[in-house]
Amino acid sequence: MAITRWDPFRDVLALQNRLNSLFDDYTRGQGDQEALTATFVPPVDIYEDEHKVVLKLEVPGMKQDELDVRLENNTLTVRGERKFEKEEKQENFHRIERRYGSFYRAFTVPSTMDTDSVQANYDAGVLKIELNKKAEAKPKQIKVNVDSSPRPIEADKTEKTAA
Repeated sequence: MAITRWDPFRDVLALQNRLNSLFDDYTRGQGDQEALTATFVPPVDIYEDEHKVVLKLEVPGMKQDELDVRLENNTLTVRGERKFEKEEKQENFHRIERRYGSFYRAFTVPSTMDTDSVQANYDAGVLKIELNKKAEAKPKQIKVNVDSSPRPIEADKTEKTAA
């Protein structure tokens, strides 16, 4: 059985996400063009290992030149816009679930990151940003020495007397 950390706000956030989705579906069903081009927030995964921190943003359907990644004053920002492409012929949409519009994500970069060696790659709709850690921020293995010299065993100071 896995132990999971209890988050008292998890259920509240899940409820908020469901309500937001419900209202988004309602406005989208009205056929409002503005509802199609509302801002969206691409999901992101952030993880780290001993050498770097990695961010992966899902932005499918976008071209590399439509993404703007910047690092200024220890803030990493990612901007972009996914446009709704309307074709010349009249199409009868039955459902539109994909999000369109501009997005903006900002992340605070800790001072332990080497901001001169940031790498960004875009492949299969996933933007991957790698921030290397500074050498002083990387974990160091400390060897523990064991004293192998024999210790003198003290004699038992209590004498046993025979009666």
